[in-house]
Amino acid sequence: MRKLVVGTFLTLDGVMQAPGGPDEDRDGGFRHGGWLVPYFDEKFAAIMAAWTKQAGAFLLGRKTYEMFAASWPNATDPADANAVALNTRPKYVASRTLARVTWNNSHLLKGDVAEEVLKLKAQGGGEIQVHGSGDFVQTLLRHDLIDALRIWHFPVVLGTGKRLFGEGTIPRAFQLVESQQTATGAVLHMYERVGGLKYGEVEVGEDMVIFDSDAAQK
Repeated sequence: MRKLVVGTFLTLDGVMQAPGGPDEDRDGGFRHGGWLVPYFDEKFAAIMAAWTKQAGAFLLGRKTYEMFAASWPNATDPADANAVALNTRPKYVASRTLARVTWNNSHLLKGDVAEEVLKLKAQGGGEIQVHGSGDFVQTLLRHDLIDALRIWHFPVVLGTGKRLFGEGTIPRAFQLVESQQTATGAVLHMYERVGGLKYGEVEVGEDMVIFDSDAAQK
């Protein structure tokens, strides 16, 4: 079973909306678009390129697909690893409104999206990467389809905007497997899912944790 990996950019208060530009996503009157840009540097770009090259396929929501399809085909430099991967490798689009997709090697998911994603995960090949696609990520979280998270945290707080973990997210435990930092203060955390939550109790004065393994949620 191939991994489904969500990569996202987050503020300290968990907002993922419109990191790359003022008009990227103004839903809800959002006015902080482009909050990531001041923290972009060469290390950040290199890590992103290395990630993208690992993709066997991309899974995108409608808004992100349309944004990518309007820009990435214009990037034709063969030395641009991001462009080569995005323009040539399979792209699967989850949408209730699009009738067709025209970007090279793009495919529109039909029927129940959760079932279609499970079929993609059962295929061979490199990891399935989800970029952006904030609304679609909520669907993936509700159906427990995400195997790993690549989260870039940026040292800003916005107080408003769409957040990565919304209502309906299934409680899950993740393990930190990698961490990197750029000179601008952006911090990358790579998490892999390890299963359900475990619970314990700290007793006042005893400084000990009592863990009941039967209380673990699968």
